[in-house]
Amino acid sequence: MTFLEELQKQRWDDHRYYHHNRINQFLHLLSASCFVISYGLVFFHPAAAALVAWLLAMTLRQTGHFFFEPKTYDEVNKASHDYKESVKVGYNLNRKVVLLSIWALSPVAIYLEPTLFGLLTPAQSLAGFISNTALVWLFIGFGAVIFRTVHLFKLMGVQSGLVWMTKILTDPFHDIKIYQKSPYYILKGEMYDTMDDWYEEVPADQRA
Repeated sequence: MTFLEELQKQRWDDHRYYHHNRINQFLHLLSASCFVISYGLVFFHPAAAALVAWLLAMTLRQTGHFFFEPKTYDEVNKASHDYKESVKVGYNLNRKVVLLSIWALSPVAIYLEPTLFGLLTPAQSLAGFISNTALVWLFIGFGAVIFRTVHLFKLMGVQSGLVWMTKILTDPFHDIKIYQKSPYYILKGEMYDTMDDWYEEVPADQRA
C-alpha cells in the first residue's frame, strides 16, 4: 500500500473496531475540539496546552473507550474483542492503562521529588507545581507517540510507524469531520453505528 492508502486503512480499522457507540463518537468530537485548542496553545503556553490535552481531551476520549464501547463479540466486523485488541496498531486498552497510570502517578512523583532528579526547577507555589506537572504531562504525551512510532518501525516497518504517527497527530481534525453528526444520531435514539456509510466509502480490498 502507498502511505495514503495505509493511512486510510488504519483510520478505517480504528473506526470500525473501536467507535461503534454514538456516545463514544460524541465524546471523541468533544475531545477532538479540545485537542485542536491544545495544538494552538502549545506554541504559546505549553503548560496550558498539556492541561487541556490531558485533563479534557484525553479524559473525554478514554471515557468513551472504556465505559461506552462494547466489549462483546463484534457482529459487524465478525471479530472478538480479544482479536481486536491483539491487532490494534496503536495503543489498545491494556497499553492505555499503562500510559494513563504513568500520567496519573507523575504528580505524585513530582511531589516526592520536586526536581524530578534534576529535570525541573522546584516549584515554590501551587501554581508552580501545576506548571511543572503540566510540562511533564506534555513530555509524556510526546514520548508516548514517539515510543510507539519507533516500536512500530520494528514490528511493522518504517512506513507503518510513520502512518500511525500521522494518524494520531491528525486524528482531532479527522474526528471532527466524521463525528460531527453524532449528537444528531444520539437525539434520534440511534446509539450504535452500523458502519454502512463507511463500508461504501472504503475500497473493497481494505474492508477485511
